[in-house]
Amino acid sequence: MKIISYNVNGIRAALTKGLADWVKQEDPDILCIQETKAQPDQIDTFLFADMGYKAYMHSAEKKGYSGVAIFTKQEPDRVVVGMNNPRYDAEGRVIRADYGDLSVMCVYVPSGTTGGVRQEFKMDFLDAFYKFVDGVRRERPNLIVCGDFNICHKPIDINHPERQIGVSGFLPEEREWVDKWVDNGMVDSFREFDQSPSRYSWWSYRAGARANNAGWRIDYLYATEPLRDKLKSGAILVDVVHSDHCPVRLVIEK
Repeated sequence: MKIISYNVNGIRAALTKGLADWVKQEDPDILCIQETKAQPDQIDTFLFADMGYKAYMHSAEKKGYSGVAIFTKQEPDRVVVGMNNPRYDAEGRVIRADYGDLSVMCVYVPSGTTGGVRQEFKMDFLDAFYKFVDGVRRERPNLIVCGDFNICHKPIDINHPERQIGVSGFLPEEREWVDKWVDNGMVDSFREFDQSPSRYSWWSYRAGARANNAGWRIDYLYATEPLRDKLKSGAILVDVVHSDHCPVRLVIEK
């Protein structure tokens, strides 16, 4: 089973840049999208249906903002939208699909780059999300959680870490949250296969950051410990360009 997570920074814009052709060529079984920036009636689900995908979406109440979606070839047994928390669900940040004893959750963690209120909101979200996932795992122990976490876990995951002190996305409290997340049995699937530096999934649009690979690794496919032995490969698809992010891929044994 091939699972891809991709922050497209606006699905309508990405479609004008060839997203559909790439999806057809890559042919994932499950495609998890973050930052759709669209309401359900603004997404051409027929285009994906023609490629064999069923679409499930959780859009933000605010138009043109946030939003997550799962496009899947296999019809899920169940789809759960949101975290049952109105404060965060209003922003369209979490959706989950269940397949037999396997679950795939797509998340778009808030950015705190504007500082102040939004950084506090981000930390509150992370605390609530940790507890929410912990509860889901009791019922669904074989769980993949993928998406844009807006955090670089370790210095190896960010360009020039010495210059990123005090920057949202690399704050000590954010990285400590990821430490706790991993220590609680969430496996960073990419690092199971690749421990090399300078492997990034997001680049600023400014100052030729992508051309110079001045990036951040903030997009992840985490798997719970019971799935570790089923992980077959992990990759960051740096040559795919429809967004300021690139897709990340996990192949698991069914």
